[in-house]
Amino acid sequence: MSKKYMIIDGIRTEFTDEQNILQVIRKAGIHVPTFCYYTDMSIYGACRMCVVEDERGSIIASCSTPPRDKMVIHTNTSKLHQHRKMILELLLASHCRDCTVCEKNGNCRLQMLAARFRLTDVRFPNTHPERTIDDSSLSIVRDPSKCILCGDCVRMCNEVQHVGAIDFANRGADMVVTPAFGKKIAETDCVNCGQCAAVCPTAAITIKNDLREVWQALYAPNKRVVAQIAPAVRVAIGEEFGLSPGKNSVGKIFTALRMLGFDTVFDTSFGADLTVVEEATELMYKLEKGDKKYPLGNSMPLFTSCCPAWVRFVETKHPDILPYVSTCKSPMEMFGAVLKEHYKPADEQSGMETISVAVMPCVAKKYEAAREEFMRNGVPDVDYVITTKELILMIKELGIQFNEIEPSAPDMPFSISSGAGVIFGVTGGVMEAALRHVAEKNNEALREIEYSGIRGLEGTKVAELEMAGKKLRVGIVNGLGNAEKLIEKLQRGEEKLDFVEVMACPYGCIGGAGQPFGYLHVKEDRAAGMYKADKSAIIKRSEENPTLMNMYENGMLKERAHELLHVHYGQE
Repeated sequence: MSKKYMIIDGIRTEFTDEQNILQVIRKAGIHVPTFCYYTDMSIYGACRMCVVEDERGSIIASCSTPPRDKMVIHTNTSKLHQHRKMILELLLASHCRDCTVCEKNGNCRLQMLAARFRLTDVRFPNTHPERTIDDSSLSIVRDPSKCILCGDCVRMCNEVQHVGAIDFANRGADMVVTPAFGKKIAETDCVNCGQCAAVCPTAAITIKNDLREVWQALYAPNKRVVAQIAPAVRVAIGEEFGLSPGKNSVGKIFTALRMLGFDTVFDTSFGADLTVVEEATELMYKLEKGDKKYPLGNSMPLFTSCCPAWVRFVETKHPDILPYVSTCKSPMEMFGAVLKEHYKPADEQSGMETISVAVMPCVAKKYEAAREEFMRNGVPDVDYVITTKELILMIKELGIQFNEIEPSAPDMPFSISSGAGVIFGVTGGVMEAALRHVAEKNNEALREIEYSGIRGLEGTKVAELEMAGKKLRVGIVNGLGNAEKLIEKLQRGEEKLDFVEVMACPYGCIGGAGQPFGYLHVKEDRAAGMYKADKSAIIKRSEENPTLMNMYENGMLKERAHELLHVHYGQE
């Protein structure tokens, strides 16, 4: 049977299961511009930038047209060139053009395409409307004056995340993207995941920037500024400095942070090790005595609590399963509490104040750090959260040549972490780390977990393993839409699980909204980088971390583990 092919700009290009002409065009190595197309979301076809011309001269949208065998199309004709320039001119005619002071200057798709098509003048009068900026959220900022109505944020929030915090309102020239009834975003059920900002091609939705406060702390002589770096940051930050996706740059990050002025730097993988020990203990307790503690007994699984957007999703959409969300704090908050306790005696003696800064791939961590549950005597355990993108801005602002600096190690005494803590940043990593803790202490058990089906970037995975003489059926989901579907199955009794890992962002923390934007192949490379870091780690299990175990036996956690490492959401 002969293979199907298309003729694209005179080039024969074979195709198999591509869903539309645009995918075949990209396969041919041609980048047709788009604003509203993402493979993970439904076809919207609003921007019309991806139109192509067939052999009869008809203009068709390549994103919504299936490929046909022997089809002949052109991606670059005089008609198409003028058509795309006209669209860009019309968008710019109703768009804020203060690009030099825009949050996405240099990283805005509208700006990039205007440069690509050499738009040096817009023939139409500027009808840019003055709209109120919504900065009510702790995680994102909405600037409706920069919206081009591509619908990316709406489809992400509704289709992928099943949150529904924003949608289109009004018609024609009055159409806007807004929360219902013109509410502020903080007044909605927004979970702060920031995936709307991740797909926004302009600066209509951006991540809230906390760099001013961090710089002020770094410059203050009476403040000790400590940093912790989340596992997923190490495999993404280098992309902005010419390194390949998935390259482990954690050593360079430690060096860069010291050059920026941070006094001590640590790896949040240590906090992940703490989470593993506590969460695995909670899981075993539930399996043995859950019918006495939980309102529905063991009919519902224990859910992980590392992801603040997931916790917020449960609070707003499924409060009935809140008792089944682990009481463990996230690794960031566990480590934040430990760091503040560690430096408390020195602060009291020297009159210094310790400021804790977390570098995260996650936008929802900004919201988490500000929650009352993570404050003691009105003082947060983590003072500021900055994203991978914000750290990139700091490095560029200081002129640090990231790809040229030498790597260094984290500071004592929390310099040791396990491979189990590192893989927290990829979907399935939390589950694998917890299973390593309860599994038999041999390499064969580790290999069995690795090949059990819990690895991979699929939206939903289910695996069955035998651990410590017990059969465990576990689930792993990424993306809140997938979590919603799994919850419905559990509630209907169609699925029975013991333990479920949930990450709000598609593909896990490696795809967090605070990371540099990347398509699926980039996420795959980042995931591979996480597992490569785990493979080279000397310690594979969290309980083998000597520093951590000493804290339980002789240190601050001996009598205070529950106080410092656990939280109760919405419960007395």
